[in-house]
Amino acid sequence: MFSSIIISKFKTTPTPFYYYDVEVLKQTLSKLKAESDKYGFIVHYALKANANNKILNIIKSFAIGADCVSGNEVKKAVECKFKPEHIVFAGVGKNDAEINYALDHSIFCFNCESLQELEVINTLAVTKNKIAHIALRINPNVNANTHKYITTGLEENKFGINLWELDAVVDALNGFKNLKLIGLHFHIGSQITDLNSFKSLCLRVNEIQTWFINHKINIENINVGGGLGVDYYEPDTNRIPDFATYFKLFHDFLELRPNQKVHFELGRAITAQCGTLISKVLYIKKGVNTNFAILDAGMTELMRPALYQAYHKIENLSNQQLTTNNQQLKYDVVGPICESSDCFGKAVNLPETFRGDIIALRTAGAYGEVMSSAYNLRDRAKAIYSDEI
Repeated sequence: MFSSIIISKFKTTPTPFYYYDVEVLKQTLSKLKAESDKYGFIVHYALKANANNKILNIIKSFAIGADCVSGNEVKKAVECKFKPEHIVFAGVGKNDAEINYALDHSIFCFNCESLQELEVINTLAVTKNKIAHIALRINPNVNANTHKYITTGLEENKFGINLWELDAVVDALNGFKNLKLIGLHFHIGSQITDLNSFKSLCLRVNEIQTWFINHKINIENINVGGGLGVDYYEPDTNRIPDFATYFKLFHDFLELRPNQKVHFELGRAITAQCGTLISKVLYIKKGVNTNFAILDAGMTELMRPALYQAYHKIENLSNQQLTTNNQQLKYDVVGPICESSDCFGKAVNLPETFRGDIIALRTAGAYGEVMSSAYNLRDRAKAIYSDEI
């Protein structure tokens, strides 16, 4: 993955920092476009995965839209010159200022998650004499078989309109003259590796579509969300997700009506593998039951392990050889933050590791930089790019 030239650059660059392999990103986007274009599918990039300006500009260059879940993400998409007609705005808690900004920029669609949200958007659209295009985000009650913190499609989750609310919502829509229903939106979760979950989603979408047909409601767009997982364990072997199988599944199992368009909102699957968090060992501390490798990066630079015990492959780039007795040592790899949860991995097998060694935390291109914080008054880690070395 990392050449000797790149590792030499890492050794002279202040750590921690995010390293982005631009070629990996472009290869991923090329494969995604080739497979989605086979079926005329429309892809929006989920900015919540990574909102780095250079990353966004590369993604936009592949004629991919923007999926936003906050007003500032909508602003970032506009500032990065994503076309308004390719911007969708989701999220359970859109405030008035965010809605007004999106209305002023005539975005493609608001993905709406409650009856009260529809009322608010309609009221604000009336004030501006605008027609807001909306999609109903429906909770399909489909289990994504992923971590409970990133499951979004069950009735117990806060997201979406429940199936038993549809009658009341559709009745209310008849009175909202400044709203135009153009689609249905679904999203069942993130880091989904069991593709049978997406098959279950397709079958549920077909059932829900039948409900709308029976009520003589024409739906132009079906947004099936995202959630395609990546391989955190073997990032070099499985660098690009299996987009071919993923998109073909929706082609095979979605029962579309004439002229319906299918939309996706992928984030992690696009950016995860192009990013690595590079850190340096500050200290090796001997413990009673383990050794600690204390890094200068922490949960402030990569929150996922602390937030939901997520795995990231950890590599010592300074010493990639086995120890003299042909065995690796075990380390608890931790950060400097004043929290016991600031741990990247326990009992991690590494070659003998020393102060000053360069450590790579792989697959950090999604939910790494974008979730970083200044907790403990930490400096924000910078980003460097492969095409600038």
